[in-house]
Amino acid sequence: MKGTDSMYIGRIVAAGMTRNGKIAAAYRVSSRSFPNRSARLNGETVSIMPRAGFEGDLAKNPYIAYNAVRLSGKIALVTNGSQTDPIIEKIIAGMNLRDAFALPLLAMDYEKDSLNTPRIAAAVDAEKKVCMLGIVRHDALLVREFPLVPGKIYYLSTYEKNVPCRNHCDDSFEAASAAEVCSYMISGGEFASFEKPVTAASALWNGSSYELA
Repeated sequence: MKGTDSMYIGRIVAAGMTRNGKIAAAYRVSSRSFPNRSARLNGETVSIMPRAGFEGDLAKNPYIAYNAVRLSGKIALVTNGSQTDPIIEKIIAGMNLRDAFALPLLAMDYEKDSLNTPRIAAAVDAEKKVCMLGIVRHDALLVREFPLVPGKIYYLSTYEKNVPCRNHCDDSFEAASAAEVCSYMISGGEFASFEKPVTAASALWNGSSYELA
């Protein structure tokens, strides 16, 4: 599916497989209120932080800084908030993806900001060849597994595209590196029609480990 009309859908998590079989999870910050942020790589974690000179934004909204990407073996997780850490800790402890998503999302609930921003998450499992997408909104908690298929990347956003379903899928996904996955999330395929991109982060499985960008 290709988007034709531009729209603002907020933050985006995505999980899928490139046309040549590379498994990837990705996150994109799209923002109208706090665009002065960057993704910073630190070991096996990518964090979203205010850019230099904009640290004061944290006093306006405490939800704008968090770990967005974390890893556990053959699983890569991406989220739009502080739910990243409790979800990955449950995965590390051996919990299945469905429950590891559902329990922290239910416990933490949506963000208590002026927009009741949903918490969203996506993960890929390179061993089982599946991906998981989840969201907690003010009116729902939804978690769903999808099979990984070459060329398809499923996505979920905080607004508009806020239900994990087969229709929210870009079917021309192609990238050779984690950096190219980030570029795709900003301006590739269906994502090119989504407004106000700020930065992106990704994890790409290379056959033995995840490459981060």
